[in-house]
Amino acid sequence: MSKPKIAIYKMSSCAGCQLEILNFEPMLLDLLGAVDLSYFVMAKRENEEGPYDIGLVEGAITCGEEISRLKKARQQCRMLVAFGSCACYGGLPSIKNWTSEREIEERVYPQPHLLESTTAYGIDHYVTVDAYLKGCPASREELLEFVKGVLLGIKPYLRPHSVCVECKLHENVCLFTSQGKVCMGPVTTAGCGALCPANNKPCEGCRGPANDANTESLARTFDEYGLHRSDVVRLFRKFAGMTPEFSRGAEVL
Repeated sequence: MSKPKIAIYKMSSCAGCQLEILNFEPMLLDLLGAVDLSYFVMAKRENEEGPYDIGLVEGAITCGEEISRLKKARQQCRMLVAFGSCACYGGLPSIKNWTSEREIEERVYPQPHLLESTTAYGIDHYVTVDAYLKGCPASREELLEFVKGVLLGIKPYLRPHSVCVECKLHENVCLFTSQGKVCMGPVTTAGCGALCPANNKPCEGCRGPANDANTESLARTFDEYGLHRSDVVRLFRKFAGMTPEFSRGAEVL
């Protein structure tokens, strides 16, 4: 039986999610024993042409050339996965979306007329997506869970609840209530093991909205804690501001 072929594509991103795959360390050999990394430009000199069984797409879509490459990836892959928060929601590149594209281009490039940049979107704005592996970077554990699920023909368990649930499971002291540190944990999807709060750092919402996220209520709580409205807006727009849930949080005050 042939091993499933995996392709890893990079769009507008820092490549941190791809780096997480290389950071598997002792698990990497086991992973390579179960799948064929057929296309992985960051790690291989020779890359095979499709079709592929699974395509992992890292990065937001920010220009016409990426739209074309994404649509080709969708044709080549039986299953297409948004890999990391940029691919899921637009991520950090989407911070530019609330400033005019012309102004952004002129700040960075000496010849902006040569560009074909667009509003930054997650990949499901352009193609159908089969699964979402969230986070900045994406979780290695969730990637392994997903790959094992595909190999076994079962649906992997990708947590829909909030980071607060993981904090309780890890018996973390709540930074919000005990230290007054504003935290996005109540409205952010779990799956990271509450990594930031476990290290005494509030959640910044990199994994996007949890199910039934009451972002309007959290924004009002931030206001009660004395946060300026502009800071509240930045918190909700930092990673997943294009989602309906986080948009409501940014606009409620």
